[in-house]
Amino acid sequence: MVKNTYGTGAFLLMNTGHTPVASRHRLLTTVAWQLAAEARPTYALEGSIFVTGAAVQWLRDGLGLIRDAAETEALARALPDNGGVYLVPAFVGLGAPYWDSEARGTLTGLTRGAGRAHLARAVLEAACYQTRDVVEAMQADAGTPFSELRVDGGMARNDFFLQLQADLLGIPVARTAITETTALGTAYLAGLATGLFETTEAIAVGWRPERRFEPVIPQDRRDALYAEWKQAVARARLRRDHLELH
Repeated sequence: MVKNTYGTGAFLLMNTGHTPVASRHRLLTTVAWQLAAEARPTYALEGSIFVTGAAVQWLRDGLGLIRDAAETEALARALPDNGGVYLVPAFVGLGAPYWDSEARGTLTGLTRGAGRAHLARAVLEAACYQTRDVVEAMQADAGTPFSELRVDGGMARNDFFLQLQADLLGIPVARTAITETTALGTAYLAGLATGLFETTEAIAVGWRPERRFEPVIPQDRRDALYAEWKQAVARARLRRDHLELH
């Protein structure tokens, strides 16, 4: 089972059970949880993306292009496509699976016709592409393709964004009715500790998707867009020459 939380950054985790799995594709091995009744913790593979929602904040607070994060949805919907504009939000380097602290934010494909709608869409797409980077690494570790990605966090309220995510991954994206599931999970653990729930299965049966987003674009289009993203990432990772001033 795989889920992604979209906040300031994004954190994608795959439950690997009671055995820690060492990633062969530059992901992290982490403890998902440990219950008092269990002798061993439950582990996960994790892919940490440094900047997702923080790029939306940058549009709002740094550039003044939007007044509210919700505006990105309407702006992005106004475009038929991304116009070839890609943002690699490596404001603090790149996380999984690159782990490149020297990468820097890069905006490519600008023309005179590009405007704030293109920037808004590029920010949303960047979160989707970075998620695909991690999903591909995680699928390679798992040795099997994923059938679904469950999502939560603030950005998961954006329908257009989640449709983009499904399209660019090629798998359904399922949004829970309560997007603040980090807090909800803490409450569930408290319920287990106090006897409100007897087992994790008693919690799991209550999970229902509020909406599922199915991919609609063809595979060749999906792969072509992702190839352009990879080219933009390569530019962001170019080492800069440093001049010494005497």
